[in-house]
Amino acid sequence: MEYGLITDAAEETGLTLSEYIRKMVLEGKIAIRYEVVADIPELQKLTAEFGKIGSNLNQIARYFHTGGVRSKTMQDEIQSCIAGIWNLRNEVVKMAWNFLDKAEHEQK
Repeated sequence: MEYGLITDAAEETGLTLSEYIRKMVLEGKIAIRYEVVADIPELQKLTAEFGKIGSNLNQIARYFHTGGVRSKTMQDEIQSCIAGIWNLRNEVVKMAWNFLDKAEHEQK
């Protein structure tokens, strides 16, 4: 029974059984890293929005680096970019919670 648990744990980490046991004895724990690859329209939308905001911020930085004058219009544009970043951050957090919730339900 213990052997099965250990071999299952080793498989989950992607290590051989001997590598797994050695690492557990020497380090006491093994960090498992998962790479999430998703072709999800919502994520693609968020990525595009982050790209647009980044482009706007680069244009603002270029404007100021070339001697641009601080104006109400520029201040409004900066505030708009900041608001956009916060909105996208909130969307990402909501999506993360939804994915975690869905994953927990699938495990049950």
